[in-house]
Amino acid sequence: MDRKEYSAGAVKLSFWFMEFRKVVSLLAAGKNLEEIKEINKKENIFGAPTTLRSEQIFNTVSGRIKMMDKSFIEIFQNSDVTTQKLFVLIATLSLDTLFFDFVYEVIREKMIIGSDMFAESDIRIFFKDKQLQSEKVAKWTDATLRRLGMSYKTMLFEAGLTDKGKKQRKIIRPILDPAIENWLKDHGMEAYIMALTGVR
Repeated sequence: MDRKEYSAGAVKLSFWFMEFRKVVSLLAAGKNLEEIKEINKKENIFGAPTTLRSEQIFNTVSGRIKMMDKSFIEIFQNSDVTTQKLFVLIATLSLDTLFFDFVYEVIREKMIIGSDMFAESDIRIFFKDKQLQSEKVAKWTDATLRRLGMSYKTMLFEAGLTDKGKKQRKIIRPILDPAIENWLKDHGMEAYIMALTGVR
């Protein structure tokens, strides 16, 4: 697993499931990312409000897709929406090491101990730990950390892993389709199976 430097970039990003699906379908139709980038410049394929936002969506989505072996495209295209959302989440976690650590260290641990809820206090403790471990995270403001926590909660909700509770959120343990589980194993990504299903 390629661990990237911790980043607070997620404060500006969304889950972008439909946009991810659009790019994958164009790749499946034989386009490459460079061609899709040009199509997006001309046609604003994501219906973004500004050119800048359109570019940001493409750069983020293509960055996530590049983290995955190309063989995922066929499985993605043949999967139901639930599995497709898990693929998008895995690609997002692959690109964002801090978000992966949050899912692995907070959500997975909750599932292991048999708890299906997590609260704001869990997010705060996670970031406090990371501030002790990382000089970079230690420099981030409380406002940045709050926005990051909100972003993580939103993405997990949109991926189908939690409900939208106000004070606490219920964790919805996914049942992995054998196709995605086998693909992850074949590509040395067992850590993602552990993160998503709460196994040791």
